[in-house]
Amino acid sequence: MSTPAFSLCVYCGSRPGADPAYMEVAREVGRWIAAHGGQLVYGGGHNGLMGAVADATLQAGGRVVGIIPQALVDKEWAHRGCTELHVVDTMHDRKRMMAERADAFLALPGGIGTLEELFEVWTWRQLAYHDKPIGLLNTAGYYQGLMDFMRTSVSQGFLGDWQMGLVQMEDTPQALLPELVQAAGMAPGTRLEQI
Repeated sequence: MSTPAFSLCVYCGSRPGADPAYMEVAREVGRWIAAHGGQLVYGGGHNGLMGAVADATLQAGGRVVGIIPQALVDKEWAHRGCTELHVVDTMHDRKRMMAERADAFLALPGGIGTLEELFEVWTWRQLAYHDKPIGLLNTAGYYQGLMDFMRTSVSQGFLGDWQMGLVQMEDTPQALLPELVQAAGMAPGTRLEQI
């Protein structure tokens, strides 16, 4: 099997969310990853946006690496169709392995688990534990309030503009994904077509 052009770690909800646009964008991201020779790295679940992005990547011929703790496997939440499914002991092991396998990080809509993962890799980036790009997909304005709050943190002296600049936010996969992949070091001149 050929080496993927890139590995994109996607954080997202294990629920579908209230707006059908969330599920559609998850599928769009999965199709884009596969169409561009990439590999999805994610939390290994079959529910909600997690399942949608994995299924879409697989259906489009892409590779999917799922990483899931045993406790969630016991609840029958594992996606058994992953190209690789790694069962680990703890959430810390899961997040470490996901970060190690990724060239870039992308957050789709999700709840507190998604936010915790996003803030962790954002914190690690500001501390120079990694230099991988981080993207936020603002589907239907989902993350607008969060980023407005983060700008309040800047105005109140708890964050710097440079820290805000470590996360790129766009409204569509077509606007965000090519830039993330290129920032992750895909060879110059590689053609990134829109799906």
